Amino acid sequence: HKASEQNQPELPTATVRAEVVERKSRAATEDVVGTVRPKLSAAIEAKVSGRIGQMLVVPGQLVKAGERLVLLDAHEIQSRLDQAAAARQQAESDLKRNVDLMQQKILSQSEFDNAQSKFRVAAAAEAEAKTMRNYTLIVAPFDGVIARKLADVGDLAAPGRPLLQMENPDTLRFEADVPEALIGNVKLGDKLAVRIAAVAGEIEGAVAEMSPTADPNSRTYLVKLDLPGATGLRSGQFGRVAVPVGEVRAIRVPAAAVIQRGQMELVFVVANGHAQLRLVKTGSRVGDEIELVSGLNSGEQVVTEGASVLADGQPVVVK
Repeated sequence: HKASEQNQPELPTATVRAEVVERKSRAATEDVVGTVRPKLSAAIEAKVSGRIGQMLVVPGQLVKAGERLVLLDAHEIQSRLDQAAAARQQAESDLKRNVDLMQQKILSQSEFDNAQSKFRVAAAAEAEAKTMRNYTLIVAPFDGVIARKLADVGDLAAPGRPLLQMENPDTLRFEADVPEALIGNVKLGDKLAVRIAAVAGEIEGAVAEMSPTADPNSRTYLVKLDLPGATGLRSGQFGRVAVPVGEVRAIRVPAAAVIQRGQMELVFVVANGHAQLRLVKTGSRVGDEIELVSGLNSGEQVVTEGASVLADGQPVVVK
């Protein structure tokens, strides 16, 4: 037995970095699926009925607040305005003539008051007709992007029928239907981690709105989280929000400490100046660390740097 030990070459001493591992607490979470939606979205409708004369925008186009979007054919409304303007001009000239007659004491006070009220009625009718004509010009209510076009030139526009869908892409929200069992763990203002399938890394969302009543069919509550700007997100993207469900205590090690060999996951522990190989079972990843479900005890010293070149039983020096 001694001869075979002498024939084995002595392993060189390796210099490694190591750290003592402890159980750490973290919030256990459950993922709830949801969708990125615009915080500011509007269905653009006409306030008056009329045929669409011009559609001035296309989906995807950026528009400024007050910019023209749709022009309605306004022949009838324009005719009404012309009539109202003519009536107002007539009432105005009648009033001017009556002022002169009043000064010459030819006209009674009641006749003058009558002319004055006629002028006021005519002026109000003209103002109303002008407002109606302005309604035939449909403008953007805010800065944003045209998301959908729901009508085209020649279609009849009417109140209650959306012509365009507009969104502000700068302010986005994440909307998720949170199950009844989890809603008690969410409150307004909470910061929750959101992961979007198309975007790398986590985004922090703040709970901005919570539906006070459950959807009777799905038994879920609609929760809306405000997302930070300039994250490269787009409306309609799919994602998940991590809802807290309690607390977990587990041993965590830096990701670099875990070595993958085929189906096995290994770490090296420093014991009596030697590297000792341990089979471990990993759990969740938390930032740059990995939780170990089994294989290690609290207080042991784990090799965090240089582990990939070690052999079991090799002498080590911790730097």
